[in-house]
Amino acid sequence: MGFIFKIIRKIKYIGIKNSIYYFFFQRILRINSHVPWPVHHASVVSYPERIKREFWRPYPGYLSGQYFQAKNGIVIGKNVRLGPGVKVISASHNVDNYDIHDDAKPIIIGNNCWLAANVVILPGVELGNHIVVAAGAVVNKSFPEGDCVIGGVPAKIIKKLGPYKGDSSW
Repeated sequence: MGFIFKIIRKIKYIGIKNSIYYFFFQRILRINSHVPWPVHHASVVSYPERIKREFWRPYPGYLSGQYFQAKNGIVIGKNVRLGPGVKVISASHNVDNYDIHDDAKPIIIGNNCWLAANVVILPGVELGNHIVVAAGAVVNKSFPEGDCVIGGVPAKIIKKLGPYKGDSSW
């Protein structure tokens, strides 16, 4: 099997390399094979049919260590950046019966948001437009007003921002 990895490493064109890489893990080794878009072999996407996204770049689960559990639904806006290790969890377990997930509102992530490395978004959270979530933050409440930097455990507003000035067409 080592020879396959050597071949993949020798391919010079990044687009082709990524396509072969994801094809190998998803279609041959069957890791995350139920997900119709490319997912890193060290990431997990459950209930992919319940993830709604304005524009599919980057894909949820594309980077290493991401976890998307969309039992209650996840809605992702345009121009959302997802760092490595991001966890978006739309349902938590019932404390009386651990085999049951509690119902909650879907997680909504607005346009022009950036979830830095190792961010955790918990069930029912709504993030407004243009929110930067600092690395390692645990977001357990909604921030619908947008235009801010949030961080900490639990997350709170660290800084207010002006309107987003970048290209949000993708």
